[in-house]
Amino acid sequence: MTMALTGRHALVTGGGSGIGAAIATALAQAGAIVTICGRRLAPLQVVAAQEANIQAVAADVTDEAAMTRLHEQAESQQRPFDIVIANAGMAGSAPAHNTSLDLWTRTLNVNLTGAFLTVKPALAGMRRRGFGRIIFVASTAGLKGYAYVAPYVAAKHGVIGLTRALAAEMATAGVTVNAVCPGFTETAILADSVRRIVETTGRSEEHARATLAGTNPMGRFIQPQEVASTVLWLCGDGASSITGQAISVSGGETW
Repeated sequence: MTMALTGRHALVTGGGSGIGAAIATALAQAGAIVTICGRRLAPLQVVAAQEANIQAVAADVTDEAAMTRLHEQAESQQRPFDIVIANAGMAGSAPAHNTSLDLWTRTLNVNLTGAFLTVKPALAGMRRRGFGRIIFVASTAGLKGYAYVAPYVAAKHGVIGLTRALAAEMATAGVTVNAVCPGFTETAILADSVRRIVETTGRSEEHARATLAGTNPMGRFIQPQEVASTVLWLCGDGASSITGQAISVSGGETW
């Protein structure tokens, strides 16, 4: 096994399941020390138990004090984060005219504000040390529009804008900032989307899954490990000149 990230310390938010768990595992297997965080400790501990160099910490990405404290503890107890993966997210659906302010606010808080609060405490130290890898897990919803998920689309478009702004700001500091934009991926969020389609339309689960998979020109769902492989590449030396990019991992959906 090539331990390309040995000695690096990585933070992965939303690391207890799905894409976050796959990214954490890939980074750990590449030699990095990995800290995963999320609101609930139990699923994080399940992921951490699978690799000796993954540790779990409960922290809410929408809580600025908690995220600042997480970074400070990393610096005092081990080493600062060299790699920050802002992956935590949530999605709800409703026609725009029926979207409550609460759903709008929660969606932006988790997906956009939470992404900013995840990386903000790392920026000054990365600039000072002359190295950093910041990767936002966005979505194809950051590159195009989808009906019935206006808050999610708005938030993920914001994440792409944040990526580009930080990339421009950090370009001379040895810090790259990129986003990966998965299409429909086999995760709990996908399962929730299928459930809502079934409940709303009366269609079968099989039909709902086929409809969503059909948005991918390859006719299938993206697997979390495929997203993790893209993130792993962006963390490596071979991607040191890749910054400010929103990389679509979608089977060609956003051509």
